[in-house]
Amino acid sequence: MSDEKRIRKGTVEFRRAQLAMLAVGLAIFNSLYATQALLPTLTDELRIPPPTAALTVSAATGALALFVVPFSILSEKYGRGRIIIISALAATLIGLVLPLAQTPGQLIALRALQGAMIAGTPATAMAWLSEELDERDLAGAMGLYISGTSIGGLTGRLIPAATLEFASWRWALFATAAFALALAVAVTLLLPKQRHFTPKESIRLSNEFRAVARHLRNPPLLGLYATAFVGMGVFVSLYNYFGYRAIDHFGLPPALAGLVFVMYLSGTWSSARAGTYVSRFGRGRVVLASATLMLVGVLVTASPNLWVALAGMLVFTASFFAMHSTASGWVGHIPDRDRAEASSLYVFCYYMGSSILGAATGSAFEALPWSGFMVALAGLLALLVAVAAALAVAEKHRKR
Repeated sequence: MSDEKRIRKGTVEFRRAQLAMLAVGLAIFNSLYATQALLPTLTDELRIPPPTAALTVSAATGALALFVVPFSILSEKYGRGRIIIISALAATLIGLVLPLAQTPGQLIALRALQGAMIAGTPATAMAWLSEELDERDLAGAMGLYISGTSIGGLTGRLIPAATLEFASWRWALFATAAFALALAVAVTLLLPKQRHFTPKESIRLSNEFRAVARHLRNPPLLGLYATAFVGMGVFVSLYNYFGYRAIDHFGLPPALAGLVFVMYLSGTWSSARAGTYVSRFGRGRVVLASATLMLVGVLVTASPNLWVALAGMLVFTASFFAMHSTASGWVGHIPDRDRAEASSLYVFCYYMGSSILGAATGSAFEALPWSGFMVALAGLLALLVAVAAALAVAEKHRKR
């Protein structure tokens, strides 16, 4: 069908699509990180060590990583809109059950199930927008969805952290889950019916596996997948455990310690600025500069002074989002075909890094002083800088 028949800006359907995508980004990413701000409280209340508490985050992101490609494949047969709605409702309804968990194991298992259901949205949301909206209006709508994901991640930390001031962690989880469910219901009511989707009569897994294998033999793509894995892994690790530092060393109450997540807003600014720098210096240099600044930020965060440590967190956070927005956009430009599979692999590595490194670094956090833990994270970031440097060199050679 022609672009003239697609949803255009200024129509009622376009406004509904925008609101639905904003709402689903808020609902899904609010749910994904619902326990991160509660980790110190879960350690105290459930009498579990920090690495076990961190599994409530890693289980969700790990399940998301494992299910994002299957959901992407299912959407080829059953439609993007249907997958988005099922994902949003299932994930947020599971969120209402989280406060009923009686043991740490039950809470971690429910978070894994929730993460699996969350995967349906990042697997299909951008494909829905690309198919249904006029190309001339697509960038603004995608930007609104991405804004919803970043703000959703922020509210997923701030709502439970604020609720802790006057209620238990169970009520904190319930409050954020109820907020997310209301948004998920709004998605089901607002999302326009999909008109430009042609389902595949049959899905051949062999074709999908061949596409994945082809991408894994592409060195620049491998470098970007490594960037996603290590970058997101270190990012989640730092935010998982900085709350313990804020409470135990700096003496902040849990609600005030949770305000550190407001720094996510710096990512909204840096992601937009990264696009400007890419046009001037190229993607490779932007990824390399961002990775280097992440390393600097982590080293500064080792400071025993609260304000200096927060400055390091700010530099680290803004740099991470600049790197991620550049790298994720770069993935779609490298392969000649099967771009959806290439992007799905990036998302897989991104969230597997969050799950695996986010959990594994817990042992380092327990065994080392804070400065030693920062050195461990800096070691991972030094590897990231080396990969980014190789990507920058490869990009320079391709341009010659």
